[in-house]
Amino acid sequence: MKKVLLLLALPLFLSGCFSTPAVTVNNICTLMDEEVSWYHSVKAAEKKYGAPAHISLAIMYQESHFASDAKPPREKLFGVVPWFRPTTAYGFAQAKDETWDWYQLKTGNHSADRDDFDDAADFVAWYISQSAKLSGISKSDAYHQYLAYHEGHGGFNKKSYNKKPWLKKIATKVNNNAKRYKQQLQQCSAELNSNRIWRLF
Repeated sequence: MKKVLLLLALPLFLSGCFSTPAVTVNNICTLMDEEVSWYHSVKAAEKKYGAPAHISLAIMYQESHFASDAKPPREKLFGVVPWFRPTTAYGFAQAKDETWDWYQLKTGNHSADRDDFDDAADFVAWYISQSAKLSGISKSDAYHQYLAYHEGHGGFNKKSYNKKPWLKKIATKVNNNAKRYKQQLQQCSAELNSNRIWRLF
């Protein structure tokens, strides 16, 4: 009986092993060199939507630290008992259910998964392009792009962020990371492009 229970529990245990753990990024080149497919994904999304790769990466890092199954921490009932999560945000891009549904509807990418980096990168770049259309934000403006990403286009257009000084600080952090990633990628792009070609074989 114990063996049967162990076998039944094994798939549940193993399923947690395939998620991407959160990482700390000091140099984006190092991560992109290790995750060649990730670099290919953000560059493909950049070409598709005109959304700079360094901004997409900065947003995803802020949202999930590149953890595939990231979720908002649970709220606590009476300050002690773990309760519901505040939103349905999930995955690399921390996209909410309704926003992800909107993305799938508009792009036709109905099989997209939030815990798949390629799909998440496409989503973030697509959202950046939507922010340019719906809120008039330059695709190269990481600060305001993040505010729109967090608040939604309706909230951004109403300037809801002005009542959230903590959010502005985070947007500044995203902007600084985006600038740093841009400089780093400029220095290693040739090597990363070469890696992408050779590692296909």
